[in-house]
Amino acid sequence: MGIDVTSFYMYRWRYKIGYAIIGLFLVGMLLFAGLYAPGGISHNEVNTVIKSANISLGNIDSYAVTNLPFHLLQRASLHLFGVSDFSIKLPSLLLAALSAIALVFLLKRWFKRNIAILGSIIAVTTGQFLFIAQSGTADILYIFWPVCLLLLGTLIARREQPRTLWKTLFFITLSLSLYTPLSIYAIIALAAAVMLHPHLRFIIRQLSRLRLLAGFIIGALALIPLIYGIIKSPETALTILGIPAHWPNLAANMPVLWQQYLGFTTPSTTLLMTPVFGLGSMLIIAFGLYRLIKTLASTQSHVILIWLICLIPIVITNPLFTSVTFLPFVLLLCTGLDRLLSNWYSIFPRNPYARFVGLIPLAILVGALVFSGLERYSYGYHYDPYTVANFTRDLSLMPKGTANLVVAPGQLPFYNVVAKYNKNVQVGVAPTSNTFVATHEAKGDYVGYTIQRIVTSDTTNNADRFYLYKKTAQ
Repeated sequence: MGIDVTSFYMYRWRYKIGYAIIGLFLVGMLLFAGLYAPGGISHNEVNTVIKSANISLGNIDSYAVTNLPFHLLQRASLHLFGVSDFSIKLPSLLLAALSAIALVFLLKRWFKRNIAILGSIIAVTTGQFLFIAQSGTADILYIFWPVCLLLLGTLIARREQPRTLWKTLFFITLSLSLYTPLSIYAIIALAAAVMLHPHLRFIIRQLSRLRLLAGFIIGALALIPLIYGIIKSPETALTILGIPAHWPNLAANMPVLWQQYLGFTTPSTTLLMTPVFGLGSMLIIAFGLYRLIKTLASTQSHVILIWLICLIPIVITNPLFTSVTFLPFVLLLCTGLDRLLSNWYSIFPRNPYARFVGLIPLAILVGALVFSGLERYSYGYHYDPYTVANFTRDLSLMPKGTANLVVAPGQLPFYNVVAKYNKNVQVGVAPTSNTFVATHEAKGDYVGYTIQRIVTSDTTNNADRFYLYKKTAQ
């Protein structure tokens, strides 16, 4: 008598165990990324904090900025927790967690549950996702908005309850996503797929026009600051569309694109480690694209292919916007995994042992993709000198109880934000008390003061970060 594997506890709970593993991976890696690697904030994060802090709740002019939802969320974080590495990164970490959860639900509706679990694990453990998740900039919105739009659109198309809520959330998400540059192309892909695919057109015709209109009006209200900003500064529209102010050097962009996606033999590490996907993942993505082109009749194929077609010219002219391709590539990765597994099962439709043996190399492949990505991220972003040099830990190293902080003129905008949320700190370019702390850039020979203490970091270059000065006794 054969063994009935379906009676095993592990088999019956395999999907719940899989989702639990995703949750553990997500929480662990977000905490690791947020608190440990890279271990500091970048110049882009500094500029983002300054922009967030300059938003005034009573001044509508300050609302006319791109990525407004993120800046409002970051401003709230600064108000609640002060200015620190953690409070700067907290909005991105929260949005990354929500993005991962939405991605799991999206993949669960687009693919079989086993593929959804494998694809989700690979996605949330890629170096690109983890880097964006810990970055206190609006880059996480390049993942958050498309995932939410596709998920809500899928829920509406499948008429899942509560339908009115999904429609309202869809239009609100659509409107808020327009504040983020390049998000409009995900919307164009969805609209084009609806127009080209007969099944989607049929679904749209069945929806309540009154409820769609109500959702549209609610969403349109959220666009008022953006419309005002475009009227005030028309170049904002070009930024939203991803159109550069000056025609780019396309010949110079090609090597950058190659390095971003296909530079496996010459990996580089600057602010972002490249290539952003490993060789194994890119091979599965390429196979998924091939299979998608052969099945053009499906709704998913229409959305993904139209989306990629829209993004190709944008990525060519803006090669550093690799984040916008993350979700389409994850969907192609899942398509490739799905076809690999289906092809193996079709060879042995009735042999359970052969079907099980086929899972072993797949498990090895997925495990290699996950752990090699985690290892590359953890070591690369914490120890690589070319990467670590782009991040500063000065906020965490600033001496406790600092009352008078002297900075260089170029540092004033950021440290004024620090003083804004810490009333005990006074910031300037010259000392105003008997003792003061000077940054590395503001170090100098201050007449009448002597250095009492030097605060250093663990880097090899410019390790002297702060100097504690005290007035010389007369």
